[in-house]
Amino acid sequence: MLKKLIEPFCLNPFDKLLKKMEKEGKSRFLVVWNRGLGDIPLGLYALVYRIRSYIPRASITFVTRKDLADLFTMLNDVNVIVGERLIRGKPIDVDAVLKKHQLSTNMFDVVLENPNATRWLKWQLGTLTPKLYWNPEWDTRIDKYELDPHEVYIGCHVQTETGVYYGYEKNWDLPSWRNLFKRIHEKKKGKVLLFGMESEPTFLIENVIDLRGKTTVFEMLSLIKNRCRYLVAPDSGVLSVAYYVNASYPIRVVSLWADPRQGVLRQRVASPNLLLEHLPLHGKSDTVANISVDTVYDALFKNPI
Repeated sequence: MLKKLIEPFCLNPFDKLLKKMEKEGKSRFLVVWNRGLGDIPLGLYALVYRIRSYIPRASITFVTRKDLADLFTMLNDVNVIVGERLIRGKPIDVDAVLKKHQLSTNMFDVVLENPNATRWLKWQLGTLTPKLYWNPEWDTRIDKYELDPHEVYIGCHVQTETGVYYGYEKNWDLPSWRNLFKRIHEKKKGKVLLFGMESEPTFLIENVIDLRGKTTVFEMLSLIKNRCRYLVAPDSGVLSVAYYVNASYPIRVVSLWADPRQGVLRQRVASPNLLLEHLPLHGKSDTVANISVDTVYDALFKNPI
């Protein structure tokens, strides 16, 4: 109790470290990260920002999983080392990963194996807008999918694939998704694009195009940016990344929440994309399944865009 009371008045331990490194002329950081996709804009953007606010010429290298590596390039001017066999939530043998790349920890001034982004970066909430760099060359990544540029597409992320890491259900229930897709088809509102990593469960519904497990992260983001007029997603990495892409494109985002004290709502800052319209929906009693199909459908289509 006493620790919690005095903590706000104590110097942030990360800031204390940065001041020490600045004073000693040290600038080489190694950061180990084995959590989720959404943590890159929600936490690591601010980590990089804070380091460079003290040490502008800092060299920042991340050790991470293969499925996260590409997205780190959106932080701009950081290095990435891929641990080919890393599994989310499992301990990382940093020395073994570095050795495969002919590197060692003594080549860095500080190694952050367990960065506490929640505590160290609390200052960013309501203050710092994460901005994920968009390379215009990625816009061509959609060409292989041959989607009609004149069609209305509704992007949907139906499974966060992170349920085991949280104490509550983040995903909307499958019957609700199916009923939403059927209504979109029956009302001729457009075609649905499914995003995510896992191809199960199946949705055998007309005008639903299943791209789960088929896109790279940049292909997915390019499809959202260049083909989707709408996006529906729970609090997830897909939502967080799409929300903070630093590019201008019109889209209506309907997000589904059990706990509105998390994710982009916890950040309390608008998207850097001024054309993005965000409509968050909170399930009664902090239960995402309590959000009705009618509520989601009306949020999407009641007011034309």
